[in-house]
Amino acid sequence: MAEAAMNVTKLEAKSHDKPDEVRSPAKTRVEVVRLPGYTLARMNMEPGWRWSECVKPVVKTDSCQVSHVGYVVSGTITIKMKDGTQKTFSEGMSYTIPPGHDAWVEGKAPFQCIEVLSAEQYAKPA
Repeated sequence: MAEAAMNVTKLEAKSHDKPDEVRSPAKTRVEVVRLPGYTLARMNMEPGWRWSECVKPVVKTDSCQVSHVGYVVSGTITIKMKDGTQKTFSEGMSYTIPPGHDAWVEGKAPFQCIEVLSAEQYAKPA
């Protein structure tokens, strides 16, 4: 698969500890950092978090309509697509998730990931 050329034009760094924007639906904290041409998010979901219970009321869609590309820093999450396909991601895994899914944190540990695709639109009010 051919990859599109991506160019970085400026040397810059920002900390997710001082994000440009924070979104906080129930049991969720999305820390957004904007760099020239790119937006990244550190996402934190508490135990008991489920997209359909915590984020759906904010975005007002039946399922998550955002595409995701990211890396799991800690914890475990399960994704269930509308067609019933289901996968679980855990610490150290990189992932892609197409639109049309629900998701939930597994177990008693928080889930944390870094997202490189969905950051600008995830958990924004409708």
